[in-house]
Amino acid sequence: MDKALYIAMTGARASLQAQGTVSHNLANADTAGFKAVLANTEAFPVRGAGYPSRVAALHVDQGFNSSVGAQRVTGNPLDVSLHADRWLAVQAPGGGEAYTRAGNLSLTPNGQLVTAGGHPVLDQDGNPIALPPHQALEIGQDGTVSIIPLGEGADTMAVLGRLKVVEARPEQLQRGLDGLMRNIAPQQPLQQAPGTVLTTGVIEESNVDAAGALVQMIQIQRQFEMQVKVIKNGDENARSANTMLRLGG
Repeated sequence: MDKALYIAMTGARASLQAQGTVSHNLANADTAGFKAVLANTEAFPVRGAGYPSRVAALHVDQGFNSSVGAQRVTGNPLDVSLHADRWLAVQAPGGGEAYTRAGNLSLTPNGQLVTAGGHPVLDQDGNPIALPPHQALEIGQDGTVSIIPLGEGADTMAVLGRLKVVEARPEQLQRGLDGLMRNIAPQQPLQQAPGTVLTTGVIEESNVDAAGALVQMIQIQRQFEMQVKVIKNGDENARSANTMLRLGG
């Protein structure tokens, strides 16, 4: 098969993968704390004997957009917006520690503090946080969790623990298939961030630019159609060439 078909085929495959990435971003345009996935295409020279004239297209994952999303005030004491480069530690589905910026927290019927995705929130010692029955709850800007016990007065407010909020730069984290971030260097654990780490009663929204993503989706679709057309034309040219060779023979 002509090398143009291979090149166009790899380009079409990369376009489909890029379209999947943009679709994923659009699907999470309303997900609190979501960070847009970044993807790109790079040239991949095909190695082998002879002159290196074939260069395929390769879809590459470039991490995520680390910019802080828009802030939406809710007034809910369980909603928290993390400051820049601050990540909330949660228990990953398979065990271990993972990180998120989704601050729309909730309490299960048994008092466990979880994210909107159902992941248990961890305290500064790495243990899931569970709260006893209470009539009021407050999360401080340093991550401390305080409650007023059921049937008690405001003067009985007690600190039960502190959310584990770590400080991490984007290059220190990698997104998993479950949407949670993980430390790329587990041998160097991320440390508790000092001082003020969050704002209560506010949610950080997704940083996906929905309008831009829609335009990108259209561009990728047109690019894919062009690559398919190249494949079709290349195949027709190859068939014509084979026919001419047979007639000439």
